[in-house]
Amino acid sequence: MNEEFDLEELAPWLVLVITLVGGFLRVLFIDAKGMWLDETFSVWLANQSIPDLIQWNARIDPHPPLYYLLLHFWIALYEDTPYYARQLSALFGAATIPVIYLIGKRLSGVLLGLIAAVILAFSPFNIFFAQEARMYTLLAFNAAVAIYALTRLLTDPRAVLPIGSQFRKMLRGRRRPEPVAPNANVAASISVAHPQTGWRAWLRRYLWSPIRATETDLAWVGFIFFSAATMLTHSTAVFLPLATNIFVLGLILFQRVRKSDSPPAFQAPSLVNWGVAQLGILLLWSLWLIGFLQQANRVYQEFWIPKPTWESIYHTFRTFLNASAPGQSQDIFLGILFVFLVLALVYYRKKLSIFLFLATLFVVPFAGELIVSIRRPIFYDRTLIWVTIPLFLLVAAGIVQLRYRILMVIALGLVMTNYLFSTGDYYTLYQKEDWAAAAGYVANFAEQGDLVLFNSNFVEIPFDYYFEPWEKQYSLQVVKQGVPKDLIDTGILEPKMTVADIPALQAMVNEYDRVWLVYSHDGYTDPTGIIPHALAAQKDLLPDARVLRGQGATVRSTVSTGWVANDMAKLKLDLHDIYNKGDKIEIELNRIMQEAVDRRIELVEIIPGKGSGQLKKRVLRFLNQPEIRASIIASRKTTRISDGFLFISGIRVRKRSTRRCGGGAECAE
Repeated sequence: MNEEFDLEELAPWLVLVITLVGGFLRVLFIDAKGMWLDETFSVWLANQSIPDLIQWNARIDPHPPLYYLLLHFWIALYEDTPYYARQLSALFGAATIPVIYLIGKRLSGVLLGLIAAVILAFSPFNIFFAQEARMYTLLAFNAAVAIYALTRLLTDPRAVLPIGSQFRKMLRGRRRPEPVAPNANVAASISVAHPQTGWRAWLRRYLWSPIRATETDLAWVGFIFFSAATMLTHSTAVFLPLATNIFVLGLILFQRVRKSDSPPAFQAPSLVNWGVAQLGILLLWSLWLIGFLQQANRVYQEFWIPKPTWESIYHTFRTFLNASAPGQSQDIFLGILFVFLVLALVYYRKKLSIFLFLATLFVVPFAGELIVSIRRPIFYDRTLIWVTIPLFLLVAAGIVQLRYRILMVIALGLVMTNYLFSTGDYYTLYQKEDWAAAAGYVANFAEQGDLVLFNSNFVEIPFDYYFEPWEKQYSLQVVKQGVPKDLIDTGILEPKMTVADIPALQAMVNEYDRVWLVYSHDGYTDPTGIIPHALAAQKDLLPDARVLRGQGATVRSTVSTGWVANDMAKLKLDLHDIYNKGDKIEIELNRIMQEAVDRRIELVEIIPGKGSGQLKKRVLRFLNQPEIRASIIASRKTTRISDGFLFISGIRVRKRSTRRCGGGAECAE
């Protein structure tokens, strides 16, 4: 028994272990971080009835409904707590691991499939989104299964036969009596090869044999179904059929024009079969076509994603590969991974069509989002999560090209070590929006009949997720109102505040003695701070007004006729241009903190950018210096790191001459 055969025999067990390890990393500390705004929106929408879910999804969300429908049934079986709501994403994230193995095995053998599975299992980028109650791991899973089905079709000569021919043949065979063996010797040989009784015989006859007899047609069905499911998971997944059509139609044309005596790595399916498959995908996707057109029109008119830059493109690619290492080692590690991609081209030099297949699946959606972003920015790393499937397969091919097992082990160990360090940073350092603190604060101090205002209807959803249990426990009844328009009344999720809305806001506030403002994600709905300034101009500042800045939300209260005024000032420091200049970073950090102290501004926003997280750690070390900590009063948590932004939130900057207070949000100067 040779070594390759041993690996073939062990492969299923190795895949099981890799999947279990990857699943463990995806559920580890899964409920340790609070549910942020988008996650609570997923739960809110999934908790609606099916008709309401579809209606609200089409009206206020830019995504298709498949994930929300699955989450609807998932939380109906379990609960909508962070642990259970995120488990669905972790499940799909773990299930993608054996699929990438099957793709790699089908393309280039067991070894490549195993290496690709390991890379995906330890990928921090994929682990991160496996711990979010969002649709991104479902997107990767559906795309991976569709790609696997396509690889089977491209490597199966029977793909030129009419779709459904195997199904028809199997059905005709079942209607006929079983054939009689031509002689006793053949019958004896069959009885020895396969048991005629027991559970193995039952599985072979009723499960395995029908699958083997119809595997080509099953591959067509899987490709059609999961391609449509991918597009019904995220709107940007339309680039999957675009990529597959570019490659397959090009392959059909190439093989018709250029005949070759050597067997090709891929065998193009018939043009008729391909057309039927595309029609099937279109028919399934058309179930959401009207909703897609409505959503696409709203996104085209206005969307929050900024235009991509060369730096954001580079950071996205680096995020996929996760070049996380201190200092210059970061660029060194990224260079090593790039070398693996070059080696992949060497590995597939004699089977160039496989390299072009994987490259097309990566390049077309990546470039497609960039091209669309010229008119309307949609380029976003998480929407491209599924392109990590072909990317990791290419990296795995580069590692296999090293040929010597010891070199492969070293290379894979290097990647895994880097990934584990980065994943550890995510578990310990990364913080999400702390809506539990904001909701708990209001629940603790609110009284019956208080008015709670939200600068966005979107903001009310995460607040309610944590506030409603307190309402039930305390029998607390407050009035909640979105500003300037409420979601229930208008069906608008993120209405923009204008000067014309000020009189209505002031008239509404005058009807209540106690008013709370939950203010978050204001860059889109109230970028100029109209709401707090309008309220501050109307009411006097009371000395006993309470202020709490949660991670991602600002909560303000009034007592009687008081209001917290002049509390919205914010300083901003962008470190993108000097990320690699250590001396200038220290100078700028000291400058912004001193300016905050001098101007008595309580919120400083520092933007280190997306990447490895090393610059974020440097900022955190700076803030932990005794002389810097002496100039701030920290509440429960002092920082939030999310999508390349680091907010020094939950702090009140004071002059050094004032007394030092114990870390509470109500500490007064």
